[in-house]
Amino acid sequence: MNPHHTPWQAQRSIRSHRRYLDPWLLLFLLAVMAYGLFVLYSAGGPVLVKKQAIRLLLGLIVMVTLAQIRTERIAQFTPWLYGLTLVLLIAVLLVGDASKGAQRWLYIGIRFQPSELAKLTVPLMLAWYLRHRPLPPDWRDTLIALVLLLLPAALVVVEPDLGTAILVAAAGFFVLFLAGLSWRFLLSALLAVVASAPLIWHFLHDYQKRRILTLINPESDPLNAGWNIIQSKIAIGSGGLMGKGWLQGTQTQLNFLPEHSTDFILSVLAEEFGFAGVAALLGLYLLILVRGFQIAASARDSFSRLIAGALTLTFFVYLFINAGMISGLLPVVGVPLPLVSYGGTSIITLMAAFGIILSVYNHKKLIKQ
Repeated sequence: MNPHHTPWQAQRSIRSHRRYLDPWLLLFLLAVMAYGLFVLYSAGGPVLVKKQAIRLLLGLIVMVTLAQIRTERIAQFTPWLYGLTLVLLIAVLLVGDASKGAQRWLYIGIRFQPSELAKLTVPLMLAWYLRHRPLPPDWRDTLIALVLLLLPAALVVVEPDLGTAILVAAAGFFVLFLAGLSWRFLLSALLAVVASAPLIWHFLHDYQKRRILTLINPESDPLNAGWNIIQSKIAIGSGGLMGKGWLQGTQTQLNFLPEHSTDFILSVLAEEFGFAGVAALLGLYLLILVRGFQIAASARDSFSRLIAGALTLTFFVYLFINAGMISGLLPVVGVPLPLVSYGGTSIITLMAAFGIILSVYNHKKLIKQ
């Protein structure tokens, strides 16, 4: 801050920077949202577009609000938010609303998924725990961080919600990865997971086992478990290079493609706009990722750097799992295409994550000024 500024000028400078948003990240996010609404119109019609636009607007308000909160204040509230998340996840298992064989929702005036909150509070908590400790973390700090990660992830698995549990675990793992966790530990963890695969298989639900078996051979049950993947592949392949045209996708318009407004909306895009349309969307996603990593790399403290980097990598995992899911490379685990799939809580969670990333950017600008 300029030493020649009067106190009034200094306060005015601080307030102006708190209102500042990174224009590039904001531009890329708005472009993806607009593209998503365009595709959603074909997948679900004008009613869903209107509802989605309202949710995106609420998400933008959440993002801008969080962007004004300094990272030190976010760190102060992190343990309380983490504790609240654990309480809500336990409440879901005790008194939550059940739907389609899963108990994932709470009704407190509004119906929401507490597991979505864990996608934010878990990486925040790990970054908070490691912020004043030597990095890379030693075995003791790593063990404590893993406990903080696995406790909420396990509660989400019990609901059951494997897709969200993977995202929660990935968000926390990325904090440890960015903190400099040794490759020896990472390799040991990978080998442990592979070795415990038979035990993990024993605890999977029947529908989860069917999803994995269907991934290997979807034609073994083409009218039931394999239907989603088969129809998705047909939609993707029939799109070709340039697609069939907007509102002209037969798999979507004739309702062959299931969940075409949510989990499989990328298949709709591939059928109607072809490889070129998918490449354009992936290009926008790439720009968001690059900008997120740039903000993380320029952060002024370990908490900001860890949380911005982890949230950016988690955004990539959303994209990677959804793309692998609709193309038959990964099991169907119910992970939406970020900012494009029709949804409620997941959109607010994503926008809150970008609000925290923008807070890191604003905090850096404020210190610089």
